[in-house]
Amino acid sequence: MTADSHPVAVDHEIVGPDGAPVVLLANSLGSTRAMWDPQVPVLTGAGLRVLRYDTRGHGRSPVPPGPYSLDDLGADVLALLDRLELDRVHVAGVSLGGMTGMWLAGHAAARVDRLVLCCTSALLGPAQAWADRAATVRAEGTGVVADTVAARWFTPGFAVRRPDVFAAAREMIAATPAEGYAGCCVAIGQMDLTGLLPRITAPTLVIAGADDPATPPSHSETIVAGIPDATLRIVADAAHLASVEQAEQVSELILTHLTGQEVTGDADRPAG
Repeated sequence: MTADSHPVAVDHEIVGPDGAPVVLLANSLGSTRAMWDPQVPVLTGAGLRVLRYDTRGHGRSPVPPGPYSLDDLGADVLALLDRLELDRVHVAGVSLGGMTGMWLAGHAAARVDRLVLCCTSALLGPAQAWADRAATVRAEGTGVVADTVAARWFTPGFAVRRPDVFAAAREMIAATPAEGYAGCCVAIGQMDLTGLLPRITAPTLVIAGADDPATPPSHSETIVAGIPDATLRIVADAAHLASVEQAEQVSELILTHLTGQEVTGDADRPAG
């Protein structure tokens, strides 16, 4: 953990059948737990209990002074599980949430049952680029990067078809506290999980967006090569937020990996 830092009590919500297996959903940089809106009814409808939280510095969670480290973000989740008296959960994470998922599965293997990593990376440099983005956001606010980041979340065609979803995503980014966003930028820039991957024993599904400019499929291939027996699925016509752009397909992949069940009905609901 970073100097003088302690776990923060991240804001969370939990829904679904009492006593059911719990799946923890971890959000991407610049988003809140609302990014998982399409998946919640699918997972709870299949008999899972869904725990969503806002990463420190995001949404309704506290915004401690940065910079942050991935150790900080992982410790926040372990503290949340302890508060809720959850010994073992499934974990699914997108982007920064996937990085946190890898950290959890590598450092606290006994707490992670099955793991889903979506549009993420074990090493996403260069560090200086992340430090520069953090400095820009601290100086000018998250609104200055909102258009650029949102454009990387979705393919151009989706932004045209669903301008409402694109606008909601942009607003989500712009509403992220500058210190929280910047602190997490530093955490990503300083992260290197490649040496941790062979220690992950949880059955792992890795999902990549075929058109993801932020964490291209090659990053997912590196993760699959490092985690024993991991499985890769590449989703067509999807950029960085594949869980929103191709919600039905990603929901089915997650559900099948966690339970062996398949999605029925309409799962394609926009986040935000």
